[in-house]
Amino acid sequence: MGSRLFILLVSLAAACSAVGFASPAQSDGATAARASDIRQIDLAGLKKLLQRDAKDTRPLLVNFWATWCDPCREEFPDLVKVDDDYRSKGLHFVSVSLDDVTDIKSAVPKFLKEMKATMPVVLLNVPDPEPAIRTVDATWDGQLPATFLYDKEGKVVFRHFGRVKPDELRAAIDKAVGSKQ
Repeated sequence: MGSRLFILLVSLAAACSAVGFASPAQSDGATAARASDIRQIDLAGLKKLLQRDAKDTRPLLVNFWATWCDPCREEFPDLVKVDDDYRSKGLHFVSVSLDDVTDIKSAVPKFLKEMKATMPVVLLNVPDPEPAIRTVDATWDGQLPATFLYDKEGKVVFRHFGRVKPDELRAAIDKAVGSKQ
């Protein structure tokens, strides 16, 4: 419950007018995510992100994190490596920052550049995190980091709260990528 309160306080501090979902720019893999590539999404944008397009048979990996979260920062190099290793194998990975909206042009892109991250990144900007948490997964209490792997139908096939174990994540991705055919 303490993590929900913390997320609520951070989200309230970040609450501005709701911004519609814009698809994050796809990186070519050669450059780190830039501030201009980071889009704000609201609850409707999060729902759209998690919806599965029937034509898109790729598994979807979503990681919720923030620059102020030490375990998030510690696991991020592993996630960058996962993105690098699995993008060509059909994994769609979106990183969702829960940083303050004012950090979208400063702390977030600086961190992503340091990490050499190239996956699409969005910043979730909601006044109340509870509906977003419930939208993502009913078993999630808002703890960060949080990692979810969805199959092509949008079913959660892997979830992890806290710093993810790379071998466990890779095993789940291997299974999801292998079954996407």
